[in-house]
Amino acid sequence: MTAPHVLLVDGDPAVGASIEFMLDIAGFAVTVSHSAEAVLAGGLAAAQDCIVLDYRLPGMDGLTLLRRLRRDGIDCPAVVITTNPPRRLRRELDEAGVLLIEKPLLSDSLFTAVEELTGRSKPVVA
Repeated sequence: MTAPHVLLVDGDPAVGASIEFMLDIAGFAVTVSHSAEAVLAGGLAAAQDCIVLDYRLPGMDGLTLLRRLRRDGIDCPAVVITTNPPRRLRRELDEAGVLLIEKPLLSDSLFTAVEELTGRSKPVVA
């Protein structure tokens, strides 16, 4: 069984390294980028099982990147991470079926979401 591929896009190298470390230890194959433009220019979103992206990226924001990827036929599951998300962003992500997880990432919610979105675990049923 091959490791699920996760594309991580975060403009803060320290935060990105921390999330990459967590996902790597959990057995995911992680590709990291620090900008939306680099993702688009390098075709980094192809063949990913999940995308984790920060909303507040330098240049193009994460939601705009996600829209561009969807328009280009990249429809793998995605998680947007950010601090203090505005109501508009919450609504737009909800309408798009994209999970929002707020920073700081103090619990295992991001890890759990990535596991579920890549099929590594079954969703918890209450």
